[in-house]
Amino acid sequence: MSGSPKITTIAVLTSGGDCPGLNAVIRGVVRKAERQYGWRIFGVHEGFKGLLDDSMEELTVEGCRGILPRGGTIIGTSRHTPFMHEGGMEKVQETMERRGLDALVVIGGEGSLSCAHEMHLCGIPLVGVPKTIDNDVGLTERTFGFDTAVQIATDAIDRLHTTAESHNRVMVVEVMGRNVGHIATWAGLAGGATLTLVPEEPFNIADVCEALTRRHARGKFASIVVVAEGARPAEGTLEIPEPPVDQYGHKRLGGICNVVAAEIEARTGFETRVTVLGHVQRGGTPTSFDRALSSWYGVEAAEALADGDFGSMIAFQCGSMVRVSLADAIAQIKYTSPELRAVARSFFA
Repeated sequence: MSGSPKITTIAVLTSGGDCPGLNAVIRGVVRKAERQYGWRIFGVHEGFKGLLDDSMEELTVEGCRGILPRGGTIIGTSRHTPFMHEGGMEKVQETMERRGLDALVVIGGEGSLSCAHEMHLCGIPLVGVPKTIDNDVGLTERTFGFDTAVQIATDAIDRLHTTAESHNRVMVVEVMGRNVGHIATWAGLAGGATLTLVPEEPFNIADVCEALTRRHARGKFASIVVVAEGARPAEGTLEIPEPPVDQYGHKRLGGICNVVAAEIEARTGFETRVTVLGHVQRGGTPTSFDRALSSWYGVEAAEALADGDFGSMIAFQCGSMVRVSLADAIAQIKYTSPELRAVARSFFA
């Protein structure tokens, strides 16, 4: 805590992939900052890119009416960071000086918050808000957007049950989850999945097929296998190609469900079909829980700026909002707990 600085103007940006609840966070920041503190607020266009290009718009309480239930982000987002460009931080500082910005609210996932931490070390006053449907940011129990993604995945699994039962099929459903299986595990539990494959536990395709065969031998002719996009086979059990890497250094995941489905059909003879939910999980209206959680995050971010608690991240812990250091938050990935995975296994085939 560095005291209560003199703040008159702030900016808020959304960085990385879009996520249900982003607009609710923006609205929370604007409401608190304008109504309680009398600050001016700017929305930075397309994440950090807007700081490089000096592209932003003024946000007001009146102008933010109606955005609470909207998906996406009204100010746009991108995966650009100042450190991808020569002289990027100098451009950021010039933009902040030109606009008279005293501090930033950075809303993003692990990669965006890592960038925010580096910017803070370069002297930029800011506060982070954790955003990811994967729910994998460290030191916070829940990130907004996760509840919506799980609900969307659960609804899809519910629908797939009926078509699987009608045709005696195995349905393989791929959900998001690059390094963790939070969405897969929770949606699998809620949707009554037969099996769930997650990045935390490499799978053996022979065990998967054996479990499905046992299930179908008991007269159960419809099965749902939920697969996180980052799930991978145990070493030496199944050969899959390495995914390509994009311009930001991220592996382009997606498609593991096709490999799993092909192996299941070839090894068991059961007709198997694939559904990839993909970006459907990130779009559309946030759930009521995510709207409330996002609003709380936004209000707390403005309060942290008012207190001069720069370099911190707002975190949801034990039913309350707290502040943790960005450095500590980005130092760890939050994996699914062994206890939760054990509960899920209780319902496997």
